[in-house]
Amino acid sequence: MPESDHTGAVLTIDLNAIVANWLLLRGMLAGAECAAVVKADAYGLGADRVAPALARAGCKTFFVAHVGEGVAVRRVLPNATIHVLNGPVPGSGKTLIDHQLVPVLNSLGDIESWGDLARTHGAPLTADVHIDTGMARLGLPPDETETLIREPERLDGIKLTFLMSHLACADEADHPLNHQQLTDFLRVRQPFKDVHASFANSSGIFLGPEYHFDLARPGVALYGVGPRPGETNPMAQVVRLQGKILQVRDVDRPQTVGYGASHRVVRRGRVATVGVGYADGYLRSLSNSGNGYIEDIRVPIVGRVSMDLITLDVSDVPVDAACPGALVDLIGPHNPVDTVAAEAGTIGYEILTGLGSRYHRVYLDSAD
Repeated sequence: MPESDHTGAVLTIDLNAIVANWLLLRGMLAGAECAAVVKADAYGLGADRVAPALARAGCKTFFVAHVGEGVAVRRVLPNATIHVLNGPVPGSGKTLIDHQLVPVLNSLGDIESWGDLARTHGAPLTADVHIDTGMARLGLPPDETETLIREPERLDGIKLTFLMSHLACADEADHPLNHQQLTDFLRVRQPFKDVHASFANSSGIFLGPEYHFDLARPGVALYGVGPRPGETNPMAQVVRLQGKILQVRDVDRPQTVGYGASHRVVRRGRVATVGVGYADGYLRSLSNSGNGYIEDIRVPIVGRVSMDLITLDVSDVPVDAACPGALVDLIGPHNPVDTVAAEAGTIGYEILTGLGSRYHRVYLDSAD
């Protein structure tokens, strides 16, 4: 049997669209380098396929979250520069050095331990320093930042690649915190003006050139999610999720559908059962609110999303188009990632990174 016959759905990932999105963002940077964030297995889409496609297009710098992710990307990109956003967790120093990974130092403690390791190593070690300008998450908090400015010798033995920070509200162009963070970052950068700087994420690129500095770090926009909510999405769509119809049945009132009898049939019609559920990352919050498409016809989810199955009202679809084996677009041209996320009450990040391992995956790649 073909592998696609073993699964309940087909997930098509367009690597050409990812490359086109990267090229679009790079073109907005007017000379600044455009990196690519491929953490969380390239937002769930397969870093082993996404990262090489971007490298072939000219991307030289990649960001991951964890050391293990960096090791995995290094296997497929032997010559790329790979930065680890979560930094040198205890015990990871040898792995970072052996795989030529660049840790992001997020505290004075990170700086101290990395400097100690450099002295033991007998040569300077490369790293970035992350300054927290408004996230209160990772990065040197304001008191530690002031200490570093007063005591730059703490960086002895460390070869700084980038001074960086991260925007908290870049997807809200008019949010006052954007300008405040920029002002704070410019002030902190002054004592380190010879060090390259990185500030903009996907949405930050759209805030304008003053946010671009030397390198931008786009992530979710590469994968088709709109960088500016409420505005037309300029990014090419990357994923298409097509669930397979397993069974179609006639229904009529007073029947109910699914767990909890949460959907009550109001007219004679047909319900299709599709082999996708929350175990596949199709969120339970889409119960009675999500929609699929068969060709151009909208087919609403009726009843609760269960672990392996969903049910859709296909009453308005011709019988020969809604039959066992037919495919339903759960993410597709009519219902892109952002639309599905809105129906689920979440964001595109969660939809992408939650896509499960049970799908048959098809990669579209001009290199093939």
